[in-house]
Amino acid sequence: MAKVAYILLCHKDPEGIIAQAIRLTAVGDFIAIHFDARAKRDDYDKIRAALADNANVTFAARRVKCGWGEWSLVEATLLALRAAAENFPRATHFYMLSGDCMPIKSAEYAHQFLDSQDVDYIESFDFFNSDWIKTGIKEERLIYRHWFNERNSKRLFYASMKMQDRLGLTRKVPADIAMQIGSQWWCLRRRTVEWVLDFIAKRRDVMRFFRTTWIPDETFFQTVVKHLVPEHEIRTRTLTFLMFSDYGMPVTFYNDQYDLLLSQDYLFARKISPDAKDLKERLGKLYAARNVRFQISNEGRSLHAFLTARGRVGRRFAARFWETEASVGRERTLMMVTCKKWHVAKRLVERVRQVTNLPCVDYLFNEAATDLPDLGGIQSTLEKRTRHRRALVRMLFDYWQSDTLVICIDPASMDLLHDFYNDKAAARLLEIECDFSDDYLLGHARRVGLAGERTAQETLDRLLPTIRYDVKFESDRIRDAGFKGFSRLRQSGSVDENTLALSDFLGIPVEKARDIAATEHLFVD
Repeated sequence: MAKVAYILLCHKDPEGIIAQAIRLTAVGDFIAIHFDARAKRDDYDKIRAALADNANVTFAARRVKCGWGEWSLVEATLLALRAAAENFPRATHFYMLSGDCMPIKSAEYAHQFLDSQDVDYIESFDFFNSDWIKTGIKEERLIYRHWFNERNSKRLFYASMKMQDRLGLTRKVPADIAMQIGSQWWCLRRRTVEWVLDFIAKRRDVMRFFRTTWIPDETFFQTVVKHLVPEHEIRTRTLTFLMFSDYGMPVTFYNDQYDLLLSQDYLFARKISPDAKDLKERLGKLYAARNVRFQISNEGRSLHAFLTARGRVGRRFAARFWETEASVGRERTLMMVTCKKWHVAKRLVERVRQVTNLPCVDYLFNEAATDLPDLGGIQSTLEKRTRHRRALVRMLFDYWQSDTLVICIDPASMDLLHDFYNDKAAARLLEIECDFSDDYLLGHARRVGLAGERTAQETLDRLLPTIRYDVKFESDRIRDAGFKGFSRLRQSGSVDENTLALSDFLGIPVEKARDIAATEHLFVD
């Protein structure tokens, strides 16, 4: 059975650290603590006194003053890791934690999970060829020597790099290691830890190199472990659930996210808000619980992306087009059908094809599988279709040798609607207003990854009003845009009402429009 030695780096909240140590060791696991030397000595003494009689707790041999992005974070980790390896010979795994982390599974589940595969869990992506670094400097982290901290000595940090560049003082990565990068939150087997400690004792050249790299906690262990351990024994992932905002800041979890956290395929989560007292209490009790069954749905990241995008996409910031195409054509009429229920819009335009013989295309900007003629490759991907949207539509007009064309567009694609309305071609818009049952909205959430088959009912109950509001918001946004030639077909409307809407939109006689409006099962899900 696995026994875990937790490597805890912390710098505040002595009461929380004490509670964390008691919680993790109460089930037979171990913990090695490094408390930042910049923090108050009284806080450190308080932690040591409270845990003095706990044989499953040890402390780093000395305290280091830690700075974000500096080697000191790796040094502190190594000090705690060495203390754990020496003092806890029965530990089978070593798990990196911070003071903001909390368990989201029971110890029983965690031990069984670690026993299930004889592997290390650590992110290790190719430093130079991956896109793990989203913003900021990249190779400059390595080829220059960094003695100043970018956060508190910005001018010196960049002046030092500039001076080294001017004097040609760049350096190379040690020749026999492949530089890797990834999250600092890892879980390693005892054998791997022993190999790492032996490696750093022998390879002083590698240690000298990393001591002056920038943000080495994202590269040191990731590179050394990949150098020492066969690739098939590494799982390139972290067992700690963490997310970052689009500003690069860690997402913080609160009291109402207990069920969401438990449903993620991870053992711990960070960051837990210091104010989330109820969440911490519930998670604390969870670690010691037995016979708990966890339903893994793993929708946390997609759900967070959905909720945080609301209020941004199409609201505060319009999506950017990389390229503006030529006009669709002044003498042409583009008729756009927008509906959140794609199957309803597809049924309608199929009936339009049959009754009017107008060329119609389904969701060409939203669905990769939409049937399109070969237009020389411009139609091959959604990215190409959207980037060259006017050229694509112009080519469709030419392909069918028609001055009228009907296409389907998702109501979330406001940027497309605005762009086609700004074209020289005449544009018309038909919104199909559908009724949405709770079951349909939950099915939609599962289809787009906002929920899984095992998502807790409490989470679904909180999610449902948000999705319903989002659908309503898209409809309101279309109406508020004031598009000319706008018509609305309603599920709750009569055949007569919908006939008039279709006649205006398609520019066809009322008799033909009635034939389309009376289509059987048009709105059936």
